[in-house]
Amino acid sequence: MIAMLAMLGLAACGSTRGGGGGVPGYAGGDISCVPYARARSGIALQGDAWQWWDAAAQSGRYDRSRSPRVGSVLVFMRTSRNRSGHLSVVTRVVSPREIRVDHANWASGRARGQIARDQPVVDVSPNNDWSLVRVWYPPANGLGRTAFPTYGFIHGGRLIAEAN
Repeated sequence: MIAMLAMLGLAACGSTRGGGGGVPGYAGGDISCVPYARARSGIALQGDAWQWWDAAAQSGRYDRSRSPRVGSVLVFMRTSRNRSGHLSVVTRVVSPREIRVDHANWASGRARGQIARDQPVVDVSPNNDWSLVRVWYPPANGLGRTAFPTYGFIHGGRLIAEAN
């Protein structure tokens, strides 16, 4: 499956340049978040990461909400730091304000294009609605300092097992 994902490395969620071999918290791969999220969740949407929110509504095939579920895709808004947005696949709901995700191409430098598994994401929004999150950053061994705005979760997929 990793080979299939690498072949799908399209220009979304930043560059598909990569090569983070040996970076703690990351697995092999050279892929962006969009084809990775599509392959892991089974949610068949197109476009850059930030475009998935509207695409889900227009498709009529997927529900959207501000509540996480296993197999759902968390859609990050695009920002000046995150120009294409980002997608993460929910693998576990830990508490009302913490989830675990798998995602690709979250980091920079040697970890760009790599797959990160079982990464904490914490809701830091003032209304407890997942509109603002902080994401685990393995090179720092902690949550990143930046709070990222999100649209919410797209439901209707399923968590597809990944080969190691």
